[in-house]
Amino acid sequence: MKLLLCGHGYLGQAISREFLAAGWDVAATSLSGGEGTLSCDLSNAVSVAALADIQPDFVVHCAASGRGGPEAYRAVYLDGCRHLIATFPGIPLLFTSSTSVYSQIDGSEVTEDSPAEPDRETGRILRKTEDLVLSSGGLITRLAGIYGPSRSVILKKFLTGEAVIEEDGRRYLNQIHRDDAARAILHLLSSSSQLSTLNSQLLFNLSDSTPLTQLEAYTALARTFDKPLPPSGPRDLNRKRGWTHKRVSNAKLRATGWEPLYPSFLDAVRSVAPTL
Repeated sequence: MKLLLCGHGYLGQAISREFLAAGWDVAATSLSGGEGTLSCDLSNAVSVAALADIQPDFVVHCAASGRGGPEAYRAVYLDGCRHLIATFPGIPLLFTSSTSVYSQIDGSEVTEDSPAEPDRETGRILRKTEDLVLSSGGLITRLAGIYGPSRSVILKKFLTGEAVIEEDGRRYLNQIHRDDAARAILHLLSSSSQLSTLNSQLLFNLSDSTPLTQLEAYTALARTFDKPLPPSGPRDLNRKRGWTHKRVSNAKLRATGWEPLYPSFLDAVRSVAPTL
């Protein structure tokens, strides 16, 4: 089986490792090329069309927007997926979206059937991209906040003393370990023939099994690392993913046979901490 992997950053490199270990042939692209990747600008139809000779069995779009705003989101995500669908008609495309499309602020559990009506333009572009991919017979994974080796905003801020508990700490944190995310994507594409029998869209939340409130997370970190609890402060309403308060359910994905190696963020913190 051959995978065309569009995006070779933090998540993409982990996806590549998982698929190669499983015996797949992987052709990876990045904007600049290098490190064994092909150079491709997903926002450019001609650049994407130049990949046609690869003839993959599946395509994964996990390229990042470079921390850009709506214009970057539209170019990389919406236009990028449109160009991939045009270049590889009939080839299943998996797009890595975000749980930020859920704008709930009441602490409720959200499933794939919950309203996904983002209040930011970037989130609305992700939703348009999801609809495009689903209408072409593709798959969507909505990823929670990714952490793992060398990356954890929550843990790093805690260890450096920069963390702040927003108000009473009731806001839920939804996360996924990078390696669990990569394993889930391999699982979904390896199971795609069976998944096609589901009586629902091929749309899956990709989050761990234990949403934690800020207070729960920081209380556990304080105990684990023998450090004081962070101070309280106001809500951070300028968060890139928006200020939301919800519990993301991974039940639909787990029902397909996938289970996270790290069901909770707290299961991984001791191994992640030395890498930060």
